[in-house]
Amino acid sequence: MTTLPDPWPAPQAQHPLNATVDVPGSKSLSNRYIILAALGSQPVCLEGLLRSRDTELMMAALDQLGVRCEIDSTVETTVTVYPPQDGIFTGNCTVYCGLAGTVMRFVTALALYADAPVRFDGDTQAYKRPMKPVLDGLEQLGAQIEYEGAEGFLPFTITPPRAREGQHHIRIDSSQSSQFISGLLLAAAKWSDTLEIEHTGDTLPSMPHIRMTMDDISRAGGQVLYHEAVWTVPSHEVQLAHTVVVEPDLSNAAPFLCAALIAGGTVRVPRWPVQSTQPGALLPDYLRSFGAQVQYDSSTQILTVHGSGTIDGAGELDLSPAGEIAPTLAALAAVAQSDSTFTGIAHLRGHETDRLAALTTEIQRCGGSAQETQDGLAIHAVKRFALHGAVMETYADHRMATFAALIGLIVPGIDVVNVATTRKTIPDFVGLWTAMLEEGSND
Repeated sequence: MTTLPDPWPAPQAQHPLNATVDVPGSKSLSNRYIILAALGSQPVCLEGLLRSRDTELMMAALDQLGVRCEIDSTVETTVTVYPPQDGIFTGNCTVYCGLAGTVMRFVTALALYADAPVRFDGDTQAYKRPMKPVLDGLEQLGAQIEYEGAEGFLPFTITPPRAREGQHHIRIDSSQSSQFISGLLLAAAKWSDTLEIEHTGDTLPSMPHIRMTMDDISRAGGQVLYHEAVWTVPSHEVQLAHTVVVEPDLSNAAPFLCAALIAGGTVRVPRWPVQSTQPGALLPDYLRSFGAQVQYDSSTQILTVHGSGTIDGAGELDLSPAGEIAPTLAALAAVAQSDSTFTGIAHLRGHETDRLAALTTEIQRCGGSAQETQDGLAIHAVKRFALHGAVMETYADHRMATFAALIGLIVPGIDVVNVATTRKTIPDFVGLWTAMLEEGSND
């Protein structure tokens, strides 16, 4: 693995872009498929699987539970998942979650089916990420939770219930993260009776991620019914097909496509699906809000984004369906000619870091203007010459690192702390970023 300078000098764009960027597989789909493969009874070959810190943590977590993930010796993105033969996960172990939300919220639910207690731990920063709603759901199913620190946070030990049967109606508040619902839905697919999961909160962030989970369960032969904030999961054996191909990560495509707007020029992303449950599928319309020209060729599955280098503010933009894209779009807003207000993303305060506070701080650090609102951000236009170099903090958050890299395209002297955190979801962000800037330079 290449050692990157810290801080990393973000390169400026020296000419309009003309690049094609092949984005690695979707983290959200990769980790859901790994979980569903582990819940089945037959091996599943996952092709195009993202190989990043989050997926490595997921495979390592399941290995602790007795699931074998075999990496193809010639194609590292092909991984075969072998579930335990008896369908029961191995307990008396410690699962290390790192800072990965999907590991924290999905694998904890799998502890329902372990044969002994399972301890969960993670990065120190993960101790601040909320966990209680999914744990409340497990307790309602008969599991016992023993906390080592603050209630509702890592680290803790889950003792599985003695019985895994009976119809249950689970009530949790998933306002802070859709992952609480998704984790319980994935686990519910293996329960011996019908489970109902009710969301009791006033808001529910990132419904597209929940729909993704529902679609993936259906793909594995299960069923999820939804009506008025209640998900009903009838008992049904789940089993993915022998081979599953993972879509590229559309949210990870966002920094590269946004680069076309900031630097000017054209960026293309191949293998863009005609239809997708990924929140990143909403990106084309969001980019149009900032003045981008967007074209999609369904026959070649290539999405093309062209920018003039002059960016319109988006006005008021509801990002509740795709909050994970907010840090990337914030970079556009920070260098736009008019104001942008993002709404529906209060839940970003509980992500890898408090992203609303982080974005506000870092935009101001390089001379921009931004304020937090109750449920989002207000980003005000400033003259580009008012923006200046700075050492940009990333808070161990991959999306803060790509945000800073985007600012660095037109602002000289941007240095990015711990750019290696991008390996959480993009194995070689710096390599892809550099290649994008160099491609077409000799045209």
